[in-house]
Amino acid sequence: MLARVSSATVIGIQAAPIDVEVDVALGLPGCHIVGLADAGVKEGRVRIRGALDNSGFKLPPRKVTVNLAPADIKKDGAAFDVPIAVGMLCAAGVLPPETLDGALFLGELALDGSVRPVRGVLPVAAWARAHDVRRLYVPRQNVAEALVAAGSCEVVGVGRVADVVSALSGDALPPPMTSQGAAPASRHVPDLSEVSGQEVARRALEIAASGGHNILFVGPPGSGKTMLARRLPGILPGLSFDEALETTMVYSVAGMLGGSALVEDRPFRAPHHTVTVAGLVGGGPAVRPGEITLAHNGVLFLDELLEFNRPTLEALRQPLEERQVALVRARRTVSYPADFMLVTALNPCPCGHLGSTARTCVCSLAGVRAYRARLSGPLLDRIDMHVEVPGLSYKQLASGGRGEPSAVVRPRVETAREIQRRRGPRSNARLTVPELAASAAVDADGHRLLERAVDRLALSARAIDRIRRVARTIADLDGSPSVRGPHVAEAVQYRVLDREPG
Repeated sequence: MLARVSSATVIGIQAAPIDVEVDVALGLPGCHIVGLADAGVKEGRVRIRGALDNSGFKLPPRKVTVNLAPADIKKDGAAFDVPIAVGMLCAAGVLPPETLDGALFLGELALDGSVRPVRGVLPVAAWARAHDVRRLYVPRQNVAEALVAAGSCEVVGVGRVADVVSALSGDALPPPMTSQGAAPASRHVPDLSEVSGQEVARRALEIAASGGHNILFVGPPGSGKTMLARRLPGILPGLSFDEALETTMVYSVAGMLGGSALVEDRPFRAPHHTVTVAGLVGGGPAVRPGEITLAHNGVLFLDELLEFNRPTLEALRQPLEERQVALVRARRTVSYPADFMLVTALNPCPCGHLGSTARTCVCSLAGVRAYRARLSGPLLDRIDMHVEVPGLSYKQLASGGRGEPSAVVRPRVETAREIQRRRGPRSNARLTVPELAASAAVDADGHRLLERAVDRLALSARAIDRIRRVARTIADLDGSPSVRGPHVAEAVQYRVLDREPG
């Protein structure tokens, strides 16, 4: 007998439907799974047989053939355990075929018959809602994320394979799940008032947050570069629902939701400098999202930037421009979103004390140039703001006092973002060239300043565009409809690494 069961897999962060066809026929007993299934899917036949036996469903010894269609999509993971088990039971006559109409199944089985959580339930729930699936069967631990996007599709959380059979038989259908539950624990975000002094760097951080600009902090060890970076999420605007949904999809696919329904805070990712290219941009044998995708709609912080491997850093160039990353493999191409703010920090020289008044730099000019040459010009051009964070003396720290708290700075950032939303759908850092020309026209004084900056710093065309974007953001914070000379002058100051070291 042949049974057909609906399931789905995830490609990138989008779901793709999979038909699970199960044929139980006379022949040498065994189970064969075809349809471009990886080892994790094929191992499921052992889990499924054990789960059914230990749940009291003794299937007759028959030849079982499982086809996962379409065959040109690679299937991985253990989420097909439940649909394959349901197909076996239906094909063996335990379940009537009509009970499978309009239903979609996901879940991994344990040998004792319990259903374990799987990755990627949220994208599947969104697909199910869009394609009029009436009922979605998922592990109980995945119910909260499924409800975020399921809409009118009924979500049934199952804890054991026996629950699935009972629900399909109509004997003991679990009550419909609701979206009510424990509120997620609030995440502590460091406050900007904890940073003493560093008025220029604090101002630069506010500008970066207001326009979504990438920013690089340059300063000696202990000057506060990391403190500033970790306080950026506290002044960023909150996630919109669409942003939160897309971010949650990323974490659902990565298996990092931890039982929460919706990601409500902007991500902050700070990988160690030993991270590999695959760890940063994504990839690996099973193709998983990397740190840049986990930072989507949030912040990616690279501390000690020049300690990162050069090929790893160069892999950032394409995502920084296109706001997504495409991973090409032999049998498929997977795209992940990667719209993040890049925040980086580095020392001004190998010893870290170039320009310090408290300690003497022991590096030669050639050594400083070689050190900075580890960061390529094309990547440096893609960082809008280069900000010097000088070391502070004890007297400066003691007399500096507490700066403005994040709660005071954040409304100014939100106001600037609202001005940008009224102009168009993108923040200043994401403007296209025509949009930049239309919204960031510079006055005569600004043009003269830009001309001198180009002559002195040998700026590229991309760097000039970055300065104009930053100047547009400064004008927005100033409430000015036009970009004037003082806005350009301040924006040019945030290009310290374009200057000759020494």
